[in-house]
Amino acid sequence: MAELIIRQLQALRDNYVYLIRDPETGATGAVDPSEPGPVRAALAETGWKLTHILNTHHHPDHTGGNLALKTETGCTIVGPRADRARIPGIDLDVGDGDDYAFGKQVARVFDVPGHTRGHIAFWFAQSRAVFSGDTLFTLGCGRLFEGTPQQMWHSLSKLKALPPETRVYCGHEYTQSNARFALTVEPENQALIERSRRVDQLRAEHRSTVPALMGEELATNPFLRADQPALQAAMGASGDPVATFAEIRRRKDVF
Repeated sequence: MAELIIRQLQALRDNYVYLIRDPETGATGAVDPSEPGPVRAALAETGWKLTHILNTHHHPDHTGGNLALKTETGCTIVGPRADRARIPGIDLDVGDGDDYAFGKQVARVFDVPGHTRGHIAFWFAQSRAVFSGDTLFTLGCGRLFEGTPQQMWHSLSKLKALPPETRVYCGHEYTQSNARFALTVEPENQALIERSRRVDQLRAEHRSTVPALMGEELATNPFLRADQPALQAAMGASGDPVATFAEIRRRKDVF
């Protein structure tokens, strides 16, 4: 089976929208369309017809284009079952453990609350891609607007268990600022030091830092490393990954 075609679109100030296409059936989806303009432009450029919208969560910078695009194309909107009432124009809701068929591609759905109470992620195993919205960022994670540290750590634990070759497609270009913070938490992490340099170079060239490999995240993202004894000790929470995560998140919130 051919892999998904994935086009990364910039929107608003620092959002990413992903236009995905199953090359065998022509199914074409917009993941988290914050505004319709970038999607319209990409469709015009490619000649593709939008058939689906996949929403990870309800925030307007991820759903703002839903209704306009649905009116223009008649596309099907897919979103989190746990937050159906807050997804504009939703047609189909999905939840934890569901296998969602997108053309001939199949996405495993994970409930990953914490940033919002009904956040989901879509993992296309065949294409080695996870669309994590604002739960997992490259070198970071989302703020806990509607959830608890325990919920978010549980959510991140689901994602960190994905194969290391999985590409993480997140909702924002936050990697450079996340790297600066991560270095305050693990200043001796050589992999993080080297990655931060690469990120700085990419941004200096006005290039995207997304996607990143899950294996990179496991080695350098402090929010995924709250189960590491050295980091637990540094955060004053030895043996407790949830307390460690909570302290890292607290520090990031005031960074």
